[in-house]
Order: sequence, then structure tokens, then C-alpha cells
Amino acid sequence: MYLRCFLLVLSLALVSCDPMTKPQVELKQWDLLAPDQLLHWAPAGIPDEGRTSVTANEAVLEPGGPLTGLRFENWQQAGLPVCDYAIRFEATRVEGSDFFAAVTFPVRSLDTCATLVIGGWGGGLVGISSIDGQDASENATRGEHRFENGKAYRFRLEVREDELKAWLDDRLVINTSIKGRTLSLRPGYIEKCAPFGLATYSTTGHIRHLKIERLK
Repeated sequence: MYLRCFLLVLSLALVSCDPMTKPQVELKQWDLLAPDQLLHWAPAGIPDEGRTSVTANEAVLEPGGPLTGLRFENWQQAGLPVCDYAIRFEATRVEGSDFFAAVTFPVRSLDTCATLVIGGWGGGLVGISSIDGQDASENATRGEHRFENGKAYRFRLEVREDELKAWLDDRLVINTSIKGRTLSLRPGYIEKCAPFGLATYSTTGHIRHLKIERLK
């Protein structure tokens, strides 16, 4: 009996030391514009939307009538987070005068989404749509910024259980508690971008370096 126990312990020890036995590593970062991710992007299916293209490290959305959208269709299958994560990207309004990077993202679950609007309502608004039924032009996240066509801007959005934070070129522009509040998408075609997608409004937008990072 003692011999059998000894052999069992020895075999388990040998398996644990086997160089071919590797522990599973939880991914902490995803590049959504990497070559192996491009096939997961698709037009959002918005009526009269403009042309879109996704190549290595760049998504281009051209003016639609008026909305153009792209949807990332592999969020759940890829094990991407819905809480405690950050979205980093660079965006440029090439032509037009409205939002050039509206990023729809999940919050807490795939069934609850919101949108970070960049350059909306005439070209300068930054905010979250929607909180307690109020879109980015109506709630406390609203901010006004001057965006120049042809200039690239860096953004970071942090999504946590009870708060949302966003930075524009390292400047904190959104810092809001969402504890006990209702998040939703603005009613309309932006819903076709859920759970994660990009959109522009009568505008050509270029989005680059789109990364998802799991936060501690």
C-alpha cells in the first residue's frame, strides 16, 4: 500500500515537472486591429452607412447617411472583459464636422452597453451616452473640446464596476460614478454596434492602435 502511494505521488510530481505541461495564462491585453483579428470586424448593418475598411492597425469609416458603423463580433468568444478593463486608441477626423470616433462598449455584461462619443453635436462634444436615459449632450459627462481635422488624438477609457474615466491626450476629461445608475445606448442605429463597435456621423474617421487591457 505504501509503495502504491509513493508511486502515485512520484507520478504526480513528474507530471508537474514536465516542461510540456504549461499553466494556462490569462490574457491581459488584446490588439483588436492585429492581423489575426481583422476577420472579426464587420459593417454594423446600418441603412445607408458609408464604406468601411479594416486593415492592420487601422479602421476607416467614411460618411454615411448619416451614420456609419463597424462591429467587432468576437468579444465573448475571445474572452474579452466586460468590467475592469481599459480601451486605448488613436482617432483622427479626416473630414466632416461631427463625431469621428463613437466607441460602443460593454459595461458589467454584454447586455449593458454605452457609447463614448468623440466630436459629436457640432464637432466638439465628448461624453457618455447614455446614463439614466440622458445622452452625452445632457448628462454630467459632457465636455467641449476643439478637434482639428487631420490631427490625431489619443484616448483612454477605463470601465469599472462603479465608475467610468476617460482621458484625451493624457488629460482626464470624464470621471463619473455609475454606481446605482442605469447605462444604455441612445435609441437608434448605434445599437447595431453593440456590444463593441465604432461609428462616425457624416464624417470620415480613422482609428488606430485599438487595444483592450485588463485592469487589476
